[in-house]
Amino acid sequence: MNRAYYWLILCLSIPAFIWLVPTIWMVSLSFQPNEVLARTTSSTAMGLVPIPFTAENYSALFAFGQTPWWFLNSLIVSVGMTIGVLAVSTTAGYALARLNFPGKIPITLICLIGLMVPEQAVFIPLYTMFADFGWHNSYHALILPRMAVPIGVFLMMQFFRAIPKDIEEAARLDGVGWMQIFWYVMLPLARPAMMTLAILTFLYAWNDYLWPLVSAQQREYFTITLGLASIQSNFAQSEGLGRVMASGVIASLPVVILFLIFQRYVVQAMTAGGSKG
Repeated sequence: MNRAYYWLILCLSIPAFIWLVPTIWMVSLSFQPNEVLARTTSSTAMGLVPIPFTAENYSALFAFGQTPWWFLNSLIVSVGMTIGVLAVSTTAGYALARLNFPGKIPITLICLIGLMVPEQAVFIPLYTMFADFGWHNSYHALILPRMAVPIGVFLMMQFFRAIPKDIEEAARLDGVGWMQIFWYVMLPLARPAMMTLAILTFLYAWNDYLWPLVSAQQREYFTITLGLASIQSNFAQSEGLGRVMASGVIASLPVVILFLIFQRYVVQAMTAGGSKG
């Protein structure tokens, strides 16, 4: 039994390592001097171990004055979008799952239809609307279009539907209103699903490139993905491959740390959803 378990771990570790090789290679190249990389003529010479080792690529990248500001922009946009998605998705999901009101079925159908519409299809109307408001090159232009996410509403709606109605009925017998039930009963039970939605939303907001490219034309409102992309061509042509790889590591490091810290909530949500299904 134990031998079979170890063989299973070994078989799973091999494809996991293969999947991680490009990431490990990127980190390794980011710690190698650009002079060495410029003299390297074959990819096989660029090993996974950075020899010689240097942190010059990272120091040079942060010496570029706007990089910390782009980090702050991404943090503001990602946190604001996450809070907004949680507020809209939990309230809408609870209302569609538990409350009875006129127009509930058409609204639910609209949310489901929204899952089938690609976001690129609404870029022109969104851009035109925010241009009419004069909101481009601002934080709310980067946050507001992504707060109403159909997949978030659908996720929370399904989770609330899976909660036994006996819990709500017991609270109603005690004279508790639906708002108190939602705040004190439903939200604590939905914490795993909310954490999963928050992590996925933060990851999406941090890695988003297309909408910031459309909405933010001024460099002071660039997010980290857009800002690093705007200087990568210069780095690749004049500064070297090492700094391009360093920019990729910097852009991906926060989301990796976030997922490693909160991954247990994702597992809890998946386990809860599977046991209730």
